[in-house]
Amino acid sequence: MLRISGLHLPLDYTAQDLRQAAAKKLRAPASALGPVQLAKRSVDARKKGQVHFVCTVEVQAEGEARLLGRARDSSVQKAQPYRYALPPAKPPGQRPVVIGLGPAGLFAALLLAQCGQRPLVLERGLPVEERKHSVERFWQAGALDPECNIQFGEGGAGAFSDGKLTTGTGDGRIRKVLEELVKAGAPQEILTDAKPHIGTDRLPGVVRAIREQIVALGGEVRFSARVESFTIRQGRLSGITVASRGRPEDIPCGQAILAVGHSARDIFSLLHRAGLPMEPKAFSLGARIEHPAALIDKAQYGAFAGHPALGAADYKLSCQLANGRGVYTFCMCPGGTVTGAASELGGVVTNGMSPWARDGGNSNAALLVGVSPADFGGSGPLAGVSLQQGIEQAAFQAAGSSYCAPAQRVADLLENRPTRAFAGVTPTYRPGVMPGSLACCLPSYIVESLREALPILGRRLQGFDWGDAALTGPETRSSSPVRILRDASFQSPLARGLYPCGEGAGYAGGIVSAAVDGLRCAEALLAPP
Repeated sequence: MLRISGLHLPLDYTAQDLRQAAAKKLRAPASALGPVQLAKRSVDARKKGQVHFVCTVEVQAEGEARLLGRARDSSVQKAQPYRYALPPAKPPGQRPVVIGLGPAGLFAALLLAQCGQRPLVLERGLPVEERKHSVERFWQAGALDPECNIQFGEGGAGAFSDGKLTTGTGDGRIRKVLEELVKAGAPQEILTDAKPHIGTDRLPGVVRAIREQIVALGGEVRFSARVESFTIRQGRLSGITVASRGRPEDIPCGQAILAVGHSARDIFSLLHRAGLPMEPKAFSLGARIEHPAALIDKAQYGAFAGHPALGAADYKLSCQLANGRGVYTFCMCPGGTVTGAASELGGVVTNGMSPWARDGGNSNAALLVGVSPADFGGSGPLAGVSLQQGIEQAAFQAAGSSYCAPAQRVADLLENRPTRAFAGVTPTYRPGVMPGSLACCLPSYIVESLREALPILGRRLQGFDWGDAALTGPETRSSSPVRILRDASFQSPLARGLYPCGEGAGYAGGIVSAAVDGLRCAEALLAPP
């Protein structure tokens, strides 16, 4: 099997075009090639008049060694099939516990179940099919359930997002994650798209299918089960106390993967009081910026905007300001909506999501400014949490003690004036927006950094700083403000058997990197002592 990369093809290419391009690279007739399988595909839109696909394929051919030598091209290589090897099974003893059923917990529990360990999974929220109703009630009527919302519940925060599966890590386990998602019903395209996504409308079914596989392999999943305390004796985890539908239960436990997500502030406080080593971590603050999807499509694809092979365009922008702060876009949601993402009473939080089709009228992204512990205005590992809470509560109070979000036109932010009405873009945030100024909740250094960055980013993506674009905030939950320390064995140094994991523990940043960290922690738990 040969792997051929760098095949440039038009947007309307056919399977025969792909075969001919592969044959040309190999300097061989197309008839000498066996089946040609697409391995990766990306869009090259650097020249707006020549937008096209760049493909990588895997192909069987006659005389592969001879063709490989004759090609003399680094884009033609021997294919290396990927296969994830399950860790060696160990005799099942006291079953391990997984706390949290977001991407990290879901994949940790899946691997443990595949290795015969019958994990017990504790999730404070509801099953994903019931969770959708809780989230919808909040969006429609502002009725927030602190135990089950866009942050808490089966699937974690990623279940209500674009379902983006991109990551900056090069870990080979990524393929394991993608293959398991496809097995659970995700679109086959995520195995080949350079920027894969599932969509918030398809994610719930995928998450449920993985949970059902865990149960079928002997695992147990308990919902509405919130961890209340950990029992640590002589530096080792020995038990967990769980409140399940209001009733406490002590569960003997010597090994637990802690995958609680970046918004589990009660767990952060619990661990801090228990004396486990933690430290404040840099994160980012800002707002969601919305444009008409057609504006972004035109800016990215020029005359090819709207081509059915392309779909809604995305972007990724960043700049470094003279004040030393970095400003960047994150979690870009083409054809999507801005969503209410609060998890605590009396606080406003925004996020974004897109369906699989990405066919909404607006596109949005988080526009974020980096902050470090020096900005937190306090000491101790939870100072960043306090900063987040202060911003979220200020937004809630500015909206008259409602979950409406403050929103401002880009032109008004640049001119330092409050917004009275919107034109050109209707904000999509639910439960609703309050026209005004982001200065009502965001620190002045964040607002000033956004003001300085917008024209710079507008020069990099035409129309990004369009005056009628809408900014809705605050966006405070881009990543965890805390890192729960672990050693080379992935365990807490002062609580052996406890494995801090994923985004909430400060070791991941997105669905795929969190899922990969879940696999790594499960592998560490399964390793011989």
